[in-house]
Amino acid sequence: MEQEAISGFGEVLLYFIGGILFILGGLVTAWIVRPSRPNEEKLTTYESGEQPMGNAWGRINIRFYLVALIFLLFEVEIVFLFPWATVFGNKDLIEGTDGLWGWYTLIEMFVFITILALGLVYAWVKGYLDWPKPVVGKAEFDSPVPAHMYEKINKAYQ
Repeated sequence: MEQEAISGFGEVLLYFIGGILFILGGLVTAWIVRPSRPNEEKLTTYESGEQPMGNAWGRINIRFYLVALIFLLFEVEIVFLFPWATVFGNKDLIEGTDGLWGWYTLIEMFVFITILALGLVYAWVKGYLDWPKPVVGKAEFDSPVPAHMYEKINKAYQ
């Protein structure tokens, strides 16, 4: 009686189950081994020794979200480019056809990258990638020391 080999999907399932068991084993072991000594300091909001100041519902600049979305857009590009490059680099697939398959995939990827580049140019032209620089104002400090003495010290150390 012959044994049947595990299919590719069976191997992936075994790796998946093994990964879940590995993670759960680590969490259970940490739960068993860790000390449990709650006190007032550990039960505070941040457990860093700093008292929270103000409301946690602060405003966040919308530009952070725009930069994150543009970053995700180009991360997805890598997800599409890597398998394409892997298959396109397969010598058997290129030689097995009359060469049209290779040209078709190459043109397809150039169109894909061109569309993404146009999206980047659009975001750039619209100013979504510009970050306003803070305006540094001159300090209004009335010093009893005359300004020419400060200039003399600054010139000496330059």
